[in-house]
Amino acid sequence: MDQDICFGNIVVDCNDEQKLCRFYKQLLGWEKREMYGHPAVRNENGLVFLFIEDEEYVSPIWPDQLNKQQKQMHFDFQVEDVAVAVQKAETLGAVKAKSQFGGDHFVTMLDPAGHPFCFCAKE
Repeated sequence: MDQDICFGNIVVDCNDEQKLCRFYKQLLGWEKREMYGHPAVRNENGLVFLFIEDEEYVSPIWPDQLNKQQKQMHFDFQVEDVAVAVQKAETLGAVKAKSQFGGDHFVTMLDPAGHPFCFCAKE
């Protein structure tokens, strides 16, 4: 039987779901919500980041290193001014990754739980 399948939420594992929710709410300016008993943020188009705390969470290593926790995915955010976005993220608790490969096109950051994300210059 066929049924429509639509994209639901992006679930982000972490060691402190409230802290990571606050970070992304402040960074993106999205609405804070609670879903399924966990904190979440939602944009005006309905895209949701749902934060799930895991006691055994291990931050990914970026760039990848043999025998270390690998990243599964990362977020790319399009911004008008990469330097301004980086500065804002740093004031909220993110750090600029030590290794950078984007040149003038993007900067890789690590959120407070260690997930990599990039600020990409709008083209």
